[in-house]
Amino acid sequence: MPLDDKEQRILAEIERQFYEEDPELARAVRKIEKPARFGVRLSLLGMVVGLAIVIAYVSYLWVAVAGFVLLVASATSLVNALRLRGWHEHDPEPEDSLPE
Repeated sequence: MPLDDKEQRILAEIERQFYEEDPELARAVRKIEKPARFGVRLSLLGMVVGLAIVIAYVSYLWVAVAGFVLLVASATSLVNALRLRGWHEHDPEPEDSLPE
């Protein structure tokens, strides 16, 4: 059900206030994309298919190598897609905060 004019104005005002109050969070929210979710699924599918090819065609060297390449490319794509979604390794503590 579409929003009426009053609801659209209220929503626009809430959005404007959101951007004014926390511009850093607003930029982070803008970076979230649906293709990243699709990229994770596609990467996982590529890894499964690549592994299946390697296992099924281990006696055919070139087919197994192609499956391995697909597996590695999909794993790399998965890592990049997860980074786009904001999943990073935690940075170690700075050295100056370590006890001596």
